[in-house]
Amino acid sequence: MSTQKKIVCIGAGYVGGPTMAVIAHKNPQCTVTVVDINQERIDAWNSDTLPFYETGLLDIVKNVRGKNLFFSTKVEKAIADNDIIFIAVNTPTKDYGVGKNMAADLQHWEVIARQIRKVAKTDKIIVEKSTLPVKTAEAMETILNTGSNVHFEVLSNPEFLAEGTAVRDLLNPDRVLIGSRETDTGQKARNEIVEIYKAWIPEEKIITTNTFSSELSKLVSNAFLAQRVSSINAISAVCEATGADVQEVAKAVGADSRIGSKFLNASVGFGGSCFRKDILNLVYICRMHNLYEIATYFENIINMNFFQMQRFVDNVVSAMFNTVAGRKICIFGCAFKADTDDVRDSPAIPVAQTLISEKANLVISDPKAIDNMQKELGGPSNVTFVADPYEAAIDSHAILIITEWPEYSSLNYQKLFDVMVKPAYLFDGRNMVDRKKCFDIGFNVYSIGKEALIH
Repeated sequence: MSTQKKIVCIGAGYVGGPTMAVIAHKNPQCTVTVVDINQERIDAWNSDTLPFYETGLLDIVKNVRGKNLFFSTKVEKAIADNDIIFIAVNTPTKDYGVGKNMAADLQHWEVIARQIRKVAKTDKIIVEKSTLPVKTAEAMETILNTGSNVHFEVLSNPEFLAEGTAVRDLLNPDRVLIGSRETDTGQKARNEIVEIYKAWIPEEKIITTNTFSSELSKLVSNAFLAQRVSSINAISAVCEATGADVQEVAKAVGADSRIGSKFLNASVGFGGSCFRKDILNLVYICRMHNLYEIATYFENIINMNFFQMQRFVDNVVSAMFNTVAGRKICIFGCAFKADTDDVRDSPAIPVAQTLISEKANLVISDPKAIDNMQKELGGPSNVTFVADPYEAAIDSHAILIITEWPEYSSLNYQKLFDVMVKPAYLFDGRNMVDRKKCFDIGFNVYSIGKEALIH
């Protein structure tokens, strides 16, 4: 059992909030505070309507909130009062200057570092929770220790959460990674963080490394995962051209113990806030070190993902006699994955934007993410949003499945077909439906990585 600790996390977003809720839940003797300058976000954490949807999170928050988990906008007070400071602020891709559209934007990090140096009067353990470029900890130590009499030990503890399963990933992670300097003070600080996680995680799952290995490991993990998705998506195009079935190919390939079956589901493409951002960060690091061939290798993972999204929507237009102008097209799913309301980098966005430019009339349906998609698209006149998929499908010419919500597998496709304009098209971007059954109903069925079934 971990000892009494006073912990604060700066940043109440997708990483900070859930992580601190689970830490508080599993360490009832510790005091955990989450701070953010965004009053609206903090108010949401203090209510029963959290700032984003994540399965099981509200139950944990309600169990510990007000006991040993607190949410506040008093950032400087929290810095002064707590011994361990997790930092989970946003690190988006730069949209300006050197490294534009590739490097991580660390301006929030520098502001926080200077604020900590200004406020702290006692020694602190600083823990990087955000995904950061290699050697960020070293840069932060330089800022913190310049002109300060306080000792700061900066550690790396990257998150490996997947949206939609974040609570499960926190409660039963594949591993927890903690990087520190290999000095006496660094190892002592590292052990403090190990103790927090040992409250519920077996010690063999807690990996300790040097700081730089920890920082790099997060970027490499996401690059490898995205690489698998892009690889199977590339093969899906070959399958469609040759008559092979991508799911059969994936099953055969995944049965090899050296490869494994995870992340071999062909789809319209990956999305979310992490893969693209982290791979571009890795590409930028490679270029900074003159490793241009390696940079190109990883950059092609992103290029393949864009190709897959464009290939999907091109197939839609091509199948419908090369024009969708004036036709009603129904999109099922705009979240980048199931069990989240997050639409950041969702494949649904470029698909929708292309169809809008082709003058289609779009109707978009999703169980959780409609509000966020409305904000993302900005409300063009030829787009409507309807939560009920059966209502959304009325008078549509085609249904496009973009997000793998489980309910899309169990819809009554006969009922959907009956209310659509004929010929009716079904473009399954996640290989979720019984394509033979849908074909027998009357749909022209286009699946990723499979031959089309056309009447």
